[in-house]
Amino acid sequence: MIRHLKRGKDAAAIAAADAQVRSVVEGILRDVEQRGDEAVRACSRRFDQWDPASFTLSRAEIEAAVKSLSARELEDIRFAQAQIRNFAQLQRDSMKDVEVETLPGVVLGHRHIPVDNVGCYVPGGKYPLIASAHMSVLTAKVAGVPRVVSTAPPYQGKPHAAIVAAMHLAGADEILVLGGVQAVAAMAIGTASIRAVDMLVGPGNMYVAEAKRQLYGRVGIDLFAGPTETLVIADDNVDGEMCAVDLLGQAEHGPTSPAVLLTTSEKLARETMAEVERQLGALPTAEIARQSWADYGEVIVCDTIDEMVAKADEIASEHVQVMTSDPDVFLRRMHNYGALFLGPRTNVSFGDKVIGTNHTLPTNKNARYTGGLWVGKFLKTCTYQRVTSDEASARIGAYCSR
Repeated sequence: MIRHLKRGKDAAAIAAADAQVRSVVEGILRDVEQRGDEAVRACSRRFDQWDPASFTLSRAEIEAAVKSLSARELEDIRFAQAQIRNFAQLQRDSMKDVEVETLPGVVLGHRHIPVDNVGCYVPGGKYPLIASAHMSVLTAKVAGVPRVVSTAPPYQGKPHAAIVAAMHLAGADEILVLGGVQAVAAMAIGTASIRAVDMLVGPGNMYVAEAKRQLYGRVGIDLFAGPTETLVIADDNVDGEMCAVDLLGQAEHGPTSPAVLLTTSEKLARETMAEVERQLGALPTAEIARQSWADYGEVIVCDTIDEMVAKADEIASEHVQVMTSDPDVFLRRMHNYGALFLGPRTNVSFGDKVIGTNHTLPTNKNARYTGGLWVGKFLKTCTYQRVTSDEASARIGAYCSR
């Protein structure tokens, strides 16, 4: 039997909030389409109090940002990018062009062709996410994308130097300081000063995610990646303190970030709820984490592992942290998740920042039908065919004409 010790907001309240977001985004996209740069600049002034002479950074500004960082900061960026590049390259090498003669004189094949122009959104706002530059720009470049435009909001009234440096070191061809819906709209629609891209990638808040949804079709997108989600699957091999740390480590990302505990131990469930409250008393990000936990936190108790697997697949969370006696059970049996973090040593933050897998992952149950961003998302698998003899053409033609 599956029972909830804690639930978040009801579906109707969430749907009402989503409708409001849709309406706001529709208005901004319409305005950018009609007024171009003027609308982009107006939104930037309104939402970010940011009105530079140009949203695109010059080479001198980029170099100044890199030089402003300490040796340790640069080493941290380079280390993370090395891990991400290595894994992305391994994935790229696994994708082979093929050509085969299926019948005498009939040749079929496919090629993996990079998208020409990609726009990468790097979240900023209250908590700039430097690693998103690695995950998007670097992965696109490993795939062979010729033109990568990368953008992030201003931070405290100026470009965020570490994000700019990370974009540059990852290989971005153009770097913008522009955030929110206006940024993805400018890249997708194009303006007099910002040349349009063919594809948008990267995570963002609910407004950015909704903008990508509405722009899909005009441009390609990686996936619908909204506010971060985490599911902690645990049994009595771990304690409430560890579970609470992992839940709040994602809940603090934003006020609409779901954090769910799934366990076979009611004792652990109750210990974790008490520990969450204790940690919220000391957490620097408690204001946001408390709202997220109150509105989107859940604690679910199951009787069996089978029930936990079924419920986890139903939830289809972005991040799944497994801390049980045999984590590989969930690796073998789960089908719907963005990324698995197996065992108590494998913290979700490792994947968010540095371990090498991509942190742009499906949210909102979209893991039912897609995985996360990876090098293959930037490649079009295009087929071709060639008939090399009259005999083959006649044979195929005979079947085709019947």
